[in-house]
Amino acid sequence: MSEELESELGEGSELFEHHRFVVDKGQSLLRIDKFLSNKIENISRSKIQAAAQADCILVNDLPVKPNYKVKPSDTISVVLPRPVYELQLIPQDIPLDILYEDDLLLVVNKEAGLVVHPGHGNYEGTLINALMFHLKDSPLFQSGDIRPGLVHRIDKNTSGILVIAKTEFALNHLAKQFYDRTSKRRYIALVWGSFNETDGVVTGNIGRSHKDRTKMFVFADGSDGKHAVTHYKVLEQLGYVSLIECRLETGRTHQIRVHMEFLGHPVFNDERYGGDKIIKGTTFTKYKQFVNNCFAIMPRHALHAASLGFVHPGTGKEMFFESALPADMSAVIEKWRVYIHSRDLEEEQ
Repeated sequence: MSEELESELGEGSELFEHHRFVVDKGQSLLRIDKFLSNKIENISRSKIQAAAQADCILVNDLPVKPNYKVKPSDTISVVLPRPVYELQLIPQDIPLDILYEDDLLLVVNKEAGLVVHPGHGNYEGTLINALMFHLKDSPLFQSGDIRPGLVHRIDKNTSGILVIAKTEFALNHLAKQFYDRTSKRRYIALVWGSFNETDGVVTGNIGRSHKDRTKMFVFADGSDGKHAVTHYKVLEQLGYVSLIECRLETGRTHQIRVHMEFLGHPVFNDERYGGDKIIKGTTFTKYKQFVNNCFAIMPRHALHAASLGFVHPGTGKEMFFESALPADMSAVIEKWRVYIHSRDLEEEQ
């Protein structure tokens, strides 16, 4: 039996599959890497061995190495990177903001507007195209996979930090950390409305909307979707908007954006989830013009992947990276500070 699980990655994506097999009672002793290479389509024995070295192959819930001998009635569970796609990818010399790089991985600071991986009409000009050029000598980036080395992702119009693996071992090791929720991810968002509390937790299953397949939806009653938890903390109240910090316990598609909409605090200028219109404030023309000016300065949703922490696959040391708010988001936040300060002064007079 085999089922694909949505991994606990970034803002959510299905980056690896979870295979489960119960070994037949008549099975003779056989190395697990050979057993699995016969069972799973489109995967090499070296990929299976890399997964085993990264403790991504479990037998009866315990990690095993490639030379483990499969026995009758064993329950085998495998977490692997997504299979190869049949799509010709073109390496492109696109500038990358690289925060860190070594033989196993690199950490990049993605700008807003850059699509992470090809698909849906974006087969050129993506982060993957840029990585294929930068890492053209790496076997992982010559595999034909549509998402080589991609451990997690963030949406096109979300800015911030991503880690990319350069080897099969690093990919499996890092993917397991995201799946096990041991990676540390912090986002900064500007959202509509003010909060009565300084922090909180949003819990609600997230799945594809039944009415609009381009959107995700919170099924609060647990009737559909997948378990999702977002922790938030209010950093600054700015009148009709608030600056918040979000920490992901899970990583579903559009998780922060859809959870904030569910709370009644959509992300500022989030076109898909209703944040691109005036949600809070006055009816004055001057105010409407102010908000529209903010939208013009930052023509995308106000969400930034500000920090990322994980254990290095090679050294075992904790790694932590931070990214400052991009200029457009900083400018909009400052405009709100000035606006609220001016409003308060007028009310005092």
